[in-house]
Amino acid sequence: MTRRSQHWFGAEGRSGMLYRSWMRNQGFGPEVFDGRPVIGIASTWSELAPCNAHLDRVADAVKRGVWMAGGFPLVFPVMSTGETLLRPTAMLYRNMLAMQAEELIRANPLDGVVLLSGCDKTTPGLLMGAASVDLPAVMVTGGPMLNGKFRGQDVGSGTHVWKFEAEIKAGRMSVEDGYVAEGCMARSNGHCMTMGTASTMACLAEALGMQLPGSATWPAVDSRRYEVAQEAGKRIVAMVEEDLKPSQIMTRAAFENAIRANAAIGGSTNAIVHLTALAGRLGVDLPLDDFDALARDVPTIVDLMPSGRFLMEDFCYAGGLPVVLNQLDQAGLVNPGALTVTGRTLRENVQTAVNWNTEVIRPMTEPLQPAGTGTAILRGNLAPNGAVIKQSAASPALMRHTGRALVFDSPEDYHAVCDDDDLDVTPDDVLIIRGAGPKGYPGMPEVANVPLPAKLLRAGVTDMVRISDGRMSGTGFGTVVLHVSPEAAVGGPLALVRTGDRVALDVPNRSLTLLVPDEELEKRRADWTPRLHEDVGGYRWLYREHVLGADDGADFGFLRGGRGSDVPRDSH
Repeated sequence: MTRRSQHWFGAEGRSGMLYRSWMRNQGFGPEVFDGRPVIGIASTWSELAPCNAHLDRVADAVKRGVWMAGGFPLVFPVMSTGETLLRPTAMLYRNMLAMQAEELIRANPLDGVVLLSGCDKTTPGLLMGAASVDLPAVMVTGGPMLNGKFRGQDVGSGTHVWKFEAEIKAGRMSVEDGYVAEGCMARSNGHCMTMGTASTMACLAEALGMQLPGSATWPAVDSRRYEVAQEAGKRIVAMVEEDLKPSQIMTRAAFENAIRANAAIGGSTNAIVHLTALAGRLGVDLPLDDFDALARDVPTIVDLMPSGRFLMEDFCYAGGLPVVLNQLDQAGLVNPGALTVTGRTLRENVQTAVNWNTEVIRPMTEPLQPAGTGTAILRGNLAPNGAVIKQSAASPALMRHTGRALVFDSPEDYHAVCDDDDLDVTPDDVLIIRGAGPKGYPGMPEVANVPLPAKLLRAGVTDMVRISDGRMSGTGFGTVVLHVSPEAAVGGPLALVRTGDRVALDVPNRSLTLLVPDEELEKRRADWTPRLHEDVGGYRWLYREHVLGADDGADFGFLRGGRGSDVPRDSH
């Protein structure tokens, strides 16, 4: 069989001469065009995305592996979408990354691809792009930072940002100490070392079978991060020989494994929008309610911030995700025959995993949180298409709560008044932060877990119910209802709530209800008009026009399904 890359490098006449000649200006000898597998290394390296700033060195390790296995490695850049700096939110650009990765993989002379990611949106974005092309692919995530250390305690990136902010607002921590603490949270290359979205998606890439076993958790600066990258380079060459594609790996069974793994590790709610979007690229039916149903029997067994005490470095040295998957397999909670990038099944990959620290990875019989306390999907007249809450990061006392709505049309409107001493707010109120959905903001930013009003923080209040059509960082915590769909910007019921209305949250019964008569809501709907936006062109216009709701993964409708890897026409 003629390799895909040989349509370029094996071509006769002027076309072949052009392709080979210009590649040789980099010093490649003619032997690299002999038909060996050409492996693309898609890298989200960027100094503007701190979580990804070391991926150039990871790419070097992958290249070593490809050369060792007889392949021809070529690194190419794709958009880096770091949540740490990018405004208004990296989520706005996840779909752009996926589009770019898809088109570059298809348009170039590649037989397989290694996907290098770091910050949270880069992992799903690259998986989405690769899934749409369906060439052999393996993921290598960049790894977490080392544990943060501040005055004798471990501190977690993101999670302690929210905690320190609350302490400063309450007057219990000085601004100067805050400056010291922020440098202690990020003391090495890598992504968040809490079980935020970056760590979650790295683990779920492994649970899906797209990342080598155990590779999700090695710290970014651990030499073994580069060992597994080298191994991935070797493995992708074999995958090309085997013609092992993402569509054979990321099946319905694999998504079920990922959902259950997410429950076991106390993973981010953002996994829902990413897995849903990815499933849409592959044609896998994955309704929103499956995330609740599949997780109900799974206890949280990984004791990591924000739900627990430890950090990713501890999780890694305890044995990492293979231990979790092995325990889930022994309990009959995963599909053991799911195929992975190793060419072996999930069970074959993890059956020898050993738990070296039962405090960090708990036995199934002594979980951090019992089964049924993972991510819950809520429905009701306030969220007909669903809403999400991370139970393990919420306050048990607020899981059933009815309170007065205090409504804000944007996160900025709330932040403008939240520190006012005369703000009319009590701990029993329900903060409504709307206008933060995919179309509304745009991009569905991580703003739903707004800090509590300063006067309540000073009074010792630590949590209250917050409801939003936006997202929450995976490093965040609190009783926060997220991803309310349909969003306010398209006229969802959240747009009709008024300050003073009563809202009832009942997580055990999976309901979210606006206690306003239907007739009144119909009157309000008749008076509602959508907010006008100033986007007249460019990517933001494209995004608002085509983005789907959170319940559909906030992907673009025209990108759902695959488009294959047919070789483009030769114009030479």
